[in-house]
Amino acid sequence: MTTNPADRDVSAHIDVTKPSVARVYDLALGGKDNYESDRVVYRQIMEILPEVPEWAQENRRWLQRAVRWMARDQRIDQYLDLGAGLPTVQNTHQIAQGEIPSAKVVYVDNDPSVIAHGQALLMDNERTDFAAADFTRPDEVLTDPAVKEMLDFSRPVGLIQALVLHHISDLDEVVAHQAEYLDRLPSGSCVAISHACNPRDGSEAATLAATFEEKFEPHFPSLRFRTPAEITTLFGDLELVDPGLVRLFDWHGPGIEVDDTPADHYRDAASQFLLCGVARKP
Repeated sequence: MTTNPADRDVSAHIDVTKPSVARVYDLALGGKDNYESDRVVYRQIMEILPEVPEWAQENRRWLQRAVRWMARDQRIDQYLDLGAGLPTVQNTHQIAQGEIPSAKVVYVDNDPSVIAHGQALLMDNERTDFAAADFTRPDEVLTDPAVKEMLDFSRPVGLIQALVLHHISDLDEVVAHQAEYLDRLPSGSCVAISHACNPRDGSEAATLAATFEEKFEPHFPSLRFRTPAEITTLFGDLELVDPGLVRLFDWHGPGIEVDDTPADHYRDAASQFLLCGVARKP
């Protein structure tokens, strides 16, 4: 594993007075790597969207199915996981290596909490590495030593973007970043995206999403929910595989079954809160 010595003391730079997206998400998953600033935001989120813990679990289950499909059906054996967040149960490398033991994974994140915990977790896995980089700077990510040494971009790569792209506020900016990543992916690569949705159609779901955005704008000013059409543009010209852009619990992938479809567990408005899809580069 490649580790930058400058990152060894990164924990000293963690600002515990400001909430972290990664730590709040980890809290929703039942994790313990959080501070009071994160718990304050989490309690506020639960007042508006009590389904958040279930959504966090659904996102992890979707990620497992998507990576399993890419590894098992597409035989992709190398992955770039952008905005990876804090380590949890069944991370990308564990899923991929469960299908292909030789699979390689590079995680990318610039949150100090993630850097500190991520590097420590991955020290013992020689086929997994961590790049302390900002995913909104594609050129820096793709030229990072960890990425260059671990991944071979002459062969298919699985690009993972789970709940990260809605943290770029400007749609044109995120589309431009996506174009750089997608252009570098070789034929046979796949892109897996999950994203917060606001249908902006006057529905109850749109009202709930707008309330969420407005409430948490002071904490996470770059957070932007997007319409299904806008989310689809993030796949560029790639064709979505069946079943297309759908709710997390509706995505199964060709040949991959869903163990449980918990649509009835959610309010109708909350059922559209997160969408996901996987596309393949011909």
